[in-house]
Amino acid sequence: MPVLGPQRQLLSPLNSTSPATPRLGLATNQTGPQCLEVSVPEGLFLSLGLVSLVENVLVVAAIIKNRNLHSPMYYFICCLAVSDLLVSVSNVLETAVMLLLEAGALAPRAAVVQQLDVIDVLICSSMVSSLCFLGAIAVDRYISIFYALRYHSLVTLPRAWRAIAAIWVASILTSTLFIAYYNHTAVLLCLVSFFVAMLVLMAVLYVHMLARACQHARGIARLHKRQRSTQQGFGLKGAATLTILLGPFFLCWGPFFLHLSLIVLCPQHPTCGCIFKNFKLFLTLIICNAIVDPLIYAFRSQELRKTLQEV
Repeated sequence: MPVLGPQRQLLSPLNSTSPATPRLGLATNQTGPQCLEVSVPEGLFLSLGLVSLVENVLVVAAIIKNRNLHSPMYYFICCLAVSDLLVSVSNVLETAVMLLLEAGALAPRAAVVQQLDVIDVLICSSMVSSLCFLGAIAVDRYISIFYALRYHSLVTLPRAWRAIAAIWVASILTSTLFIAYYNHTAVLLCLVSFFVAMLVLMAVLYVHMLARACQHARGIARLHKRQRSTQQGFGLKGAATLTILLGPFFLCWGPFFLHLSLIVLCPQHPTCGCIFKNFKLFLTLIICNAIVDPLIYAFRSQELRKTLQEV
């Protein structure tokens, strides 16, 4: 893999603020085809981070405040909110530091570079933990549907806390390794494989759950001798629910991991170089996912919305 130029002293492996050099140290091919580069204004990037921060802080505050929400399912949602919050804060913080460096308001000292490395670890660990908690929420819901009678004996608070601790520890360790060995192909492949595994896990679990729900709805429709159009309505509703659950996940996270895949497959190809130029857009999509997650997993709860009104 090509290494970074002199700007490597300031631009960390996950830095997206340099429009000329894609993140992860790749240089674009200037002699290649004309590229479509989507420019993301710094103000928009920072504003999206602020919106995500407010949303996820509200979710965490509501779950902490309401004792009725002190259950494994809501603890997973709370940890997802914390992860999304860290994704937004760390990216906004790194962007702010880079803007200060470019403006000359902050001296490019070794201490600043070390702080950027710490921020990069925080960015990567929060991304990994966010994906893990999305998978944990899917598993929790699957158990609550298919093992409803045994749910409270299977998903206990001690087990939930152990799972949460394991996710955070694993996220910090893997992100540290990624930042230290980001120029190794095996590390990138592991990250891409992790994303694919989470996508497949969530797709299989949610499809199975919605198939069971549609089967149950068809049984109720036959029992009440309803028309076929009613059964089709249940199917369309199930498809819409599946799209809401998996669509934002794939659209927001997919481009980022496509970028990592192309680094391994075609780091020097001009077409891939065009994609590398839009890495800041990919990071913006991840922050958009941090905005969407509370709408999908938290704000749909009537109990949580009631607590938010009090907050």
